[in-house]
Amino acid sequence: MTNAQVDNKHPTPDPAEDNAFFPSPYSLSQFTSPKSDLSDANYPDPYTGGRWKILMVGADERYLLTDNGSMFSTGNHPVETLLPMYHLDKAGFSFDVATLSGNPVKFEFWAMPSEDEEVKGLFAKYRDQFKEPLKLTDVVEKALGDDSDYIGVFIPGGHGALIGLPESQEMKAVLEWAVANNKFMISLCHGPAAFLSVGNNPSFSGYKICAFPDDLDAQTPDIGYMPGHLTWKFGEKLKALGFEIVNTDISGATHQDRKMLTGDSPLAGNNLGKLAAKALLDEVGKE
Repeated sequence: MTNAQVDNKHPTPDPAEDNAFFPSPYSLSQFTSPKSDLSDANYPDPYTGGRWKILMVGADERYLLTDNGSMFSTGNHPVETLLPMYHLDKAGFSFDVATLSGNPVKFEFWAMPSEDEEVKGLFAKYRDQFKEPLKLTDVVEKALGDDSDYIGVFIPGGHGALIGLPESQEMKAVLEWAVANNKFMISLCHGPAAFLSVGNNPSFSGYKICAFPDDLDAQTPDIGYMPGHLTWKFGEKLKALGFEIVNTDISGATHQDRKMLTGDSPLAGNNLGKLAAKALLDEVGKE
């Protein structure tokens, strides 16, 4: 790619849909990398009990409408999804993948670290589940309860998490079950928008979390990362429900508040994976 192409801040048209766009070449050069920062995924004493697994709730819609009528071609961010999963997988925990509709998980595949064999291998391991996930309604009806085999729920980021999950009654049921049964809730970047589903629930008010800052979302159209501005601010709405967002920038920060583990951005993917793996191994070590 030439310097002129890399410096191009115009969003790239997505030919699969009318007035839809991928991030600009410039923004991709700034915010994606062929290699992730995956590291320290060494767990000499992994969980071997075979029971406990994690419910991953993925994005099933690709197109996010912006304020000017254009659409951002989005989904779950691969680094935000696969790095936490990689650590938890290495720590001995398996995953069930679900979406609201039961349709495939959508990925921002333009952010896949294409030279990272470990991350690509983890994607391949769960590829069939990503393509044919469970329907979240079925999970709520059949797999939750006092005797559930889920030790927690993982909601990866990417702007696809803004579509459907914040209004979902099924997402609400999963999170309320998690709090009531002392389960882990793991999320990062835009994933915490799913916490909006619980509404004005006093069980969630007061949680301190990391999330992608609204102020930075407002700046991304300037470099063509998104083709327009978001029509609402998820951080502002979370604060109105009593959540406290502890970060104002993105640095790879993570935070643990009781059983809620969060990270600020793709930069936090590896750190959140380490935090979650340690927390879950500590938990099963108590048994």
